[in-house]
Amino acid sequence: MKSYQYILCMLAGSLLASCGSNQNKQPVQSIQTTPVIRLREGDLHTSMSIPGVLQPYQAVDLYAKVNGFIKTMTVDIGSQVHKGQLLITLEAPEMIAALKQSQEDLHTKEAIYRGSKATYDRLYRTSRTPGTISPNDLELAHAKMSADSASLLAAGSAYQLAGDLKDYLEVRAPFDGVISSRNVYAGAYVTPSDKSSNKPMLTLQQQTKLRLVVDVPEAATAYFTDKDTVHFSVKTLPGKQFAAVVNRKSGSMDQTLRTEQMQMDIVNNDRQLLPGMFAQVSLQLNNTQKTFIVPQSAVTQNSQRVFVIKVVNNKAQWVDVQKGRETADSLEVYGKLHTGDILVTNATDELKEGAPINVKK
Repeated sequence: MKSYQYILCMLAGSLLASCGSNQNKQPVQSIQTTPVIRLREGDLHTSMSIPGVLQPYQAVDLYAKVNGFIKTMTVDIGSQVHKGQLLITLEAPEMIAALKQSQEDLHTKEAIYRGSKATYDRLYRTSRTPGTISPNDLELAHAKMSADSASLLAAGSAYQLAGDLKDYLEVRAPFDGVISSRNVYAGAYVTPSDKSSNKPMLTLQQQTKLRLVVDVPEAATAYFTDKDTVHFSVKTLPGKQFAAVVNRKSGSMDQTLRTEQMQMDIVNNDRQLLPGMFAQVSLQLNNTQKTFIVPQSAVTQNSQRVFVIKVVNNKAQWVDVQKGRETADSLEVYGKLHTGDILVTNATDELKEGAPINVKK
């Protein structure tokens, strides 16, 4: 029995010694290293897709310039016309009568002027002989001739105006194009401004050349210049890509949409594209200046700031930055940074300002 108790005591002592030995051992701490990158300038190639609309290069609504009835129409919807081609002839009898009246008045004024001028010329020749014509009679004859000359000029202007108004009875195409709408027919009475419907007689569009109009968001306006190339597609021609060059920029921001309008000229001789079509435009955002490009993980933020963590003398230094363009894994940053700065690859606000950093080689 005593030997059994002795063995138990020995076992208990051995266990206590073992426990004490484990408590005295200190855990081995592993040295944590932080992956970093060295800051370099570079180019970030990004693109954006925005809607655009195709518009005719030129378009005009044709209204009547004078009151009258439509006598003839030589075109209809879809008609291709050439500059100067007669489209509509109007009929206005009172205008023709006014033209004849002004012509007769011109002839009358011309006859009166010829008579007064002949009288003055005779008196002037006679007055060369002293004492034959009084100076007063000569002055009166000259005044009469001058007044008749002014009346003749006025009659000539009135006749010219009546002739110009008569020319308004013919409506001609101002440029080559296609008639895209027609709202009147022969016999209709038209006026210079149809306030009841405000519809033009015809609409003429230039369709062999189009404008692609795009409203570029404010944040992207800095990346485009004249002569940049863009690509676009339309739903009616799936799988087909079109290219166009930037020809015009508005140079100002729309105060409501906060966009800048950009236009591209499209040659459309085969008329595959139609005015009014919507286009999906792919724009390449190319920066003309080098910028700092970092991984997405190198930028972090909290409720007060957006920042990267720079390593200075093996300590963390938070540097505020602004984000620029970005892709799935990279982005542009702007701030108090310099080429060659060492940044923490996986930034987090848990790495406090001034915390020691063991840089991973």
